[in-house]
Amino acid sequence: MRAALPSLLCLSLLAAGAVPEAVAANDTEAAPYLDIGGAVRFNYGWLDYGPTSGLQLELLRADLDAGAGPAFFSAQYRWYDGFDAVHHAYAGWNISEQTAVTAGVQQVPFGLLPAAAQSFWFGSGYYLGIEDDYDTGVMIRHEQGPHQWHAAWFMADEYGTGSRADRYSFDVAQTDALPYRERDRIHLRYERALEWAGGQLQLGASGFSGKVQNVDTRRHHGHHGAALHAQFKRDGWTTQLQWARYRYDVPGERIAMSAFLAPFEIAAEADVPTANLAYSFGRQRWLDDVTCYNNLSLTLPVQRGPAVRESWQNVSGCSLGKGPMLIYADWIAGKNMWFAGGNGIGIDTGMATGWHSRFNLNIGFYF
Repeated sequence: MRAALPSLLCLSLLAAGAVPEAVAANDTEAAPYLDIGGAVRFNYGWLDYGPTSGLQLELLRADLDAGAGPAFFSAQYRWYDGFDAVHHAYAGWNISEQTAVTAGVQQVPFGLLPAAAQSFWFGSGYYLGIEDDYDTGVMIRHEQGPHQWHAAWFMADEYGTGSRADRYSFDVAQTDALPYRERDRIHLRYERALEWAGGQLQLGASGFSGKVQNVDTRRHHGHHGAALHAQFKRDGWTTQLQWARYRYDVPGERIAMSAFLAPFEIAAEADVPTANLAYSFGRQRWLDDVTCYNNLSLTLPVQRGPAVRESWQNVSGCSLGKGPMLIYADWIAGKNMWFAGGNGIGIDTGMATGWHSRFNLNIGFYF
């Protein structure tokens, strides 16, 4: 992450209750409810490639969840240093105990859910717009025994324009050199849970197909992606494996992304392998839980050329929970990686960008 944005680059939301479920309740006879909550977080960051930021306020958050009978609603709004943004805002209907439909700004069903990471920093996929992404659309979710299906149509990103960089999730950006925005996109996701080797194994596949539009020429270009993903849990251990590929059929080898007021460029087509390992120690003295993890992800451009090259990110750390408090202590190492000393993701600017690292401490209180 760039030193110019020390307080905006502490982005992950894998805290308790931070990622809302697509279905508020699976009971069509549910009693009316109204839950109001929020969060406040503080952050400290040390960088080996720029100025260190002292402990400062990183986030204020307001949450609202409500429902009556089969209908439900969920919304979250956030205030960061220098901007504010919607996280999600959707309404839904429980068609049955197994099936629900939701409409609005909601999490895109792609890859491991809620995220292919355990760290506060997330994996490379988050910054590429294929992990913990929130867009405007309609989704149906169906569960039957060990099987889970998602089918969704997203008309655009959460704001319907690529010109806004003040947003939470990463979307295609409209820049002078690469003036694009996201348009219609269809998503399909399937996952099956089964008992294996004394633990729980989840195997799945995801895919999407859509387009982006050049706002200058009004021409549309293809936007596609696919992923195979697996998660295994046993005796406190969690292993996550994922392979994903995305492709923008735009002229040239790059496209721009943006969030947190920071536009940057990425490879237009790349493989994104992820390998994560985590262990929960459970209750430790006065702490409710201690979980330590290592999250490794790469961005490997498919079409090799002078404008692209691979990027690496590795996050090692621990999370500590006590009541409403959740603390993340992460060591982030990146090579040619945006938000870790690099100029973008999967791109080659002709400048030497070796390994850089930073330490990030985030202290959050969730209500």
